[in-house]
Amino acid sequence: MKLYYATGTCSLSPHIVAIEAGIALALERVDIRKIPRVTETGADYARINPNLYVPALELDDGTILLEGTAIVQYLADLAPDSGLAPPPGTLARVQLQSWLGFIATELHKVFSPWLFHPEYGTQAQDVARSRLAARLDYVERQLAAGGPYLLGARYSIADAYLYTILSWSAPTGVDLSAFPQVRNLIDRVGARPAVHQALRMEGGRQVG
Repeated sequence: MKLYYATGTCSLSPHIVAIEAGIALALERVDIRKIPRVTETGADYARINPNLYVPALELDDGTILLEGTAIVQYLADLAPDSGLAPPPGTLARVQLQSWLGFIATELHKVFSPWLFHPEYGTQAQDVARSRLAARLDYVERQLAAGGPYLLGARYSIADAYLYTILSWSAPTGVDLSAFPQVRNLIDRVGARPAVHQALRMEGGRQVG
């Protein structure tokens, strides 16, 4: 299988999950700074993902999977003994999917595009930071009540995804100082060997 990725983006999440699960992936970097988007081997990325963003996962039979939340579940299910995702059909799995949906819609899509494009103006960015603070307060309260991870005692793909998205906090001016439980989770996930390995392979930087 091959993961199409770009350093410093949400494609770090499936990369971490694959390493945690012991799944070998080929990596192909995508230059997301230019249009048309081209991979490091010269392939037209629009033919792989017409939406032009990462990640994309190419399976051994050539099938392309899109959307990070689907990809991380697929990878976790390939290695059920890893414990990275509860079994399908269980209440715990639905709770996992609830967290993945929350991170995708309430955090990921507030960071990006609003805080990565200064042309949107400071007012839009201030609104985005205020909304993020409110959503992070929810995460903080959930972790305080039932942490240390999003699913309680169990580390999961949702934690890897949250870590990835919150890695954008410092460069976008999002202040996490009011959220000690969130920062503890970031530190805990960031200390995992799989995270260090993925960042090293991608040339990324540790959170904090």
